[in-house]
This record gives sequence, structure tokens and C-alpha cells, in this order.
Amino acid sequence: MNIQETVAKQLPLYARVLLRKGINLQKGQILVISAPVEASRFAALLAEEAYKGGAGQVVFNWYCNDTIRLRYRYEPQENFETVPEWRSDFNLYYYRKGAAFLSLISADPYTMEGIDRKKIFAWQKAFHQAVKEYSDGMMASRTNWLVAAVPGAVWAKLLYPELPKEEALDRLWMDILAVSRCLGEDPLSDWDHHLANLKKRREWMTAQQFRDLEYTSKKGTKLTVGLPEHHIWQGGAESTTRGFLFNANIPTEEIYSAPQRDRVDGVVWSTRPLVYNGNLIENFRLTFEKGKVVDVQAEKGEEILKDLLRMDEGACRLGEVALVPYHSPISLTNRIFYETLFDENAACHLALGDSYPTCLEGGPDMDEEELKKAGLNDSMIHVDFMVGSPDLSIRGIKKDGTRVPVFVNGDWAEERQN
Repeated sequence: MNIQETVAKQLPLYARVLLRKGINLQKGQILVISAPVEASRFAALLAEEAYKGGAGQVVFNWYCNDTIRLRYRYEPQENFETVPEWRSDFNLYYYRKGAAFLSLISADPYTMEGIDRKKIFAWQKAFHQAVKEYSDGMMASRTNWLVAAVPGAVWAKLLYPELPKEEALDRLWMDILAVSRCLGEDPLSDWDHHLANLKKRREWMTAQQFRDLEYTSKKGTKLTVGLPEHHIWQGGAESTTRGFLFNANIPTEEIYSAPQRDRVDGVVWSTRPLVYNGNLIENFRLTFEKGKVVDVQAEKGEEILKDLLRMDEGACRLGEVALVPYHSPISLTNRIFYETLFDENAACHLALGDSYPTCLEGGPDMDEEELKKAGLNDSMIHVDFMVGSPDLSIRGIKKDGTRVPVFVNGDWAEERQN
């Protein structure tokens, strides 16, 4: 069987994994799919699977990076400072009806290269304020949502520059299917096994109730991340406030929690490029004092990174700490994908900005002031960046000062010891 035939055979299985093991679409539920226009064939296949599975309605929100870039290039600044009511109403209408939201993404790290950053950040602020109820609901898991990948011509050319367009797209499809655990004969069963392993990891970490995590690496990372009392580690399947499980990312290899916003100190180095709003940021270092970034250096994209850190009061603080073993499927491809969904699941990572309320006991029921008092960060952004490497070590520190190896040389400590 050649690559084209393999892709054609496995795509319906990929769609079923997204709908059943990812978003876990409920009978009669509305499904909102955001997708690039060039992914229309797979989006149609996904919609058909959703209807066959009992979806009450499937609604599409299409986008095109080429036309988005034209808008930023030619339209005046004031057009990015407010959000039309119809645009915010779309998200809020379906969110209030209990819809599930599935986003199909395709990497293009150069979409916004050369675009006025003031326009980019103005739109991000305006959009966040316009749909805050919706975005807060996603962070608190008040409904089920999923982010997954599809190939695109730009992404395929970036990863396979030597191949003709169609062959490059097929190769990229194979990459997506492989790291999404969708190339086997029974991907649904494979996902059951994988999610059970992630559950075991997160339950062990939650039970430890570490006060701090200490990160060290040969590149120069020496960082202490404080964790709030009664924190919870998530990863893989988690429950909505309506009581059913979903998995927000495919692929996923991480377990994650929320740091205490004012107890992060030291230096951390990035280990993979960060693509933010269509701009590339590479080889950067952040220095933290009492939870806040006080110094920034980057080989590429330093000014963009500094703008990001100034987005609001919480943008310069951490909102997530995530653990991913170095010897995981995406990492073992030895490839930089230039897409955070993939690259973050190849390495331990941290996130600047907003915290997930689900990472704290009772968090989804707390208001913003209560969450802040408990130590969680609040921001309009949530930007993951990768810090994992083959030599990364992480130690957990308990309240009594006991130090427990968590990661040794990039992998879970007990796996290194066995």
C-alpha cells in the first residue's frame, strides 16, 4: 500500500478519534468546526462522521491565511481595535447553546512576517474582550473543545521542500496520523491505552502535592516553579462541568498544572522555536523574579516577545507548567514542526499568561478574584513555549523539604531507573 492509499484508509479513523477520543461529541450536540479553506475535504469527512455519530448540527467557521494577511496589510489600525458584533455573537451564541468547538489548524510561521505588530496586538486585545465569556468557558472546561491538525501547502513545503506539492502533503498527512496515534489497525483502542497512561501520571503528580519544581539543564536553565496548595495535574481526558470526558489536544503527550503566579524564580531557556501570531521567535531566555519576567533575550523575534509580555498584567507571568518525556512520539521524529500543538507535545513546556481553573480544587467554580487569591494567573493570552531537552532534570520539593526526582535526563525518573 502506497502513502496515498494509506492516508485515504486512515483518514476516517482519524476523524473518529477526533470526535470520540478528542472532543467526545454528545448525541444531539452542536459541533462548531473552525478550519482553513484548503482543508475543506477533510472537514466534510469530519462533518459526515459527526452527523453519523448523532450531532444535532455541524457549523463551519472558515478562515484563509492569505486573506487574513491582506487584511492586516491594507486595512487601517482602527479596524483592529473593535470587533464587529456578528463576529463575537457567533462564538457566544453557540457557546451559550452548549456547542462543542473543534479547531483544525495548519502551521504557517510566516503569515504575519513584516506586518505592523500594533494591528496584531490590537485585534488580539479587542477579540479577547469581546468573547471573554467564551474564552473563560473554554479554560474552565464548561464545554468540550479540541484542537487538531490538518496539512496545508505552506506547512508541507516548509517540512518537505524537496518534494512536489501533492507528495509533500501526503507525507505531512502521514506525520500527523503517526503522532496522533492513528496509523494502527485500532486507533480508538490505542487511545484508550494512551489516555490510561496519562491518567496514571497525573494522579501520581497530584498525590505528591509538591510545593515547588526545580528545573536544570546544561543550556543554562535553573528555574524554580512554585505550585499552589490543592493544585491538580490534568492531561489527556478531563471532565466538563456537565460531567463528561474530553481531550482538548490531539496529539497530546503532556500532563500539566498551574504554577503559583508570584513564586517563579530563575532563568529558563527555550529549546524549540515559538510561532506566535504568525511570527517566529527563536532561541530565547527569560529571567523571572517573584513570578514576573524581568529580563528577555532572543536570537530572533525579541521585540515581538517583549510586546507579548506587555499585553496585560498577567502576560509576563506563567500560567501553565507541563511535563512531556523527551522519548515521546513527536520528539522521536527529530523534527521541528513549527506548530505549537506539535512542538509542545515533543518537550516539557511552560506557558505565559492565563491559567486553567481546572488545575485547582474547586477552581471552575471560583471567580477571578478567588482564583487570583489562590495563586492562579489571569491574562488574555496563553502562550506555550518549549523548555524540554535530553538533559533536562526536574525535582519536586515537598512541604517538608524532601526532594523527589521527577525527570532525569529528559524522561520520567522511574523510567530512567528501570
